[in-house]
Amino acid sequence: MLNNHLISIVGPTAIGKTALSIKLAQHYKAEVISADSRQFYKEMSIGTAAPSKEELNAAPHHFIQHKSIKDYFTVGDFERDAILKLKELHTQNQMAIMVGGSGLYVKAVTKGLDYFPEVEPHIRSDLNLQLENYGLNHLQEQLKKLDTTSYNTIAIDNPQRVIRALEICIGSGEPYSSFLTNSAKNRDFKTISIGLNAERDIIYDRINQRVDIMIANGLLDEAKTLFPYKHLNALNTVGYKELFNYFEGEWPLEFAISEIKKNTRRFAKRQLTWFRKDKSITWFDYNTNPTEIIDFIETQL
Repeated sequence: MLNNHLISIVGPTAIGKTALSIKLAQHYKAEVISADSRQFYKEMSIGTAAPSKEELNAAPHHFIQHKSIKDYFTVGDFERDAILKLKELHTQNQMAIMVGGSGLYVKAVTKGLDYFPEVEPHIRSDLNLQLENYGLNHLQEQLKKLDTTSYNTIAIDNPQRVIRALEICIGSGEPYSSFLTNSAKNRDFKTISIGLNAERDIIYDRINQRVDIMIANGLLDEAKTLFPYKHLNALNTVGYKELFNYFEGEWPLEFAISEIKKNTRRFAKRQLTWFRKDKSITWFDYNTNPTEIIDFIETQL
């Protein structure tokens, strides 16, 4: 019987995961692990909707702005570090909270990463060259032909994720998605997975409002300071890359902002596609009173 528990809170962006995680952390006097891969970087605050100072003070958080955009930090690194942190937290409290919408990072902690075959290094080099010469859309179309499942579920706007999937497809001759075995590693804690969701129109409205708030709070200035580092993988993300196009004179500001909203809505759709595959998640409406969710958690302990 596992006495240690991890409450994992997932769902699309802007749905209210942070607020719920703090309520649960306060109720259980527990600490919070962030599984949002965009919030790891200390230089990116506004555009990643990182928790505010008030929210960070309301409950102890880990893996929030603990890395630099110049650092190399993989999902495998996160799995290792998060498991070590959980071992430490569970020596003081049998309950810990994890919150985040980065599906692969959540899975790395709760179930472990899948095995992928080694492929020849020249395949990645060739794909990087194709990205440089023909653009991301060219690689996306290749992936769509070779592995429709991955095309519909991975972060398709992230060149590194697309290249990773393609190099496995090309190097192994099998779809990248076929290596996602879902054979869970043994963990010394039980995971209780909570999903927050809403009607699509509500999610989209919340996303649009959040982007407007980000702009009002200074996202433009934050992106401007990061513009010299736009080549770094950490910055190839929604909310920044669109503004970089504006800075380069390719797009008007109004269009760049509308693209941030559109791409964030697409991101939310992919998040839901990913999480809906996990049958262990119990879903709640985003407006559900936290006490009702706590009552459910108590039935699972």
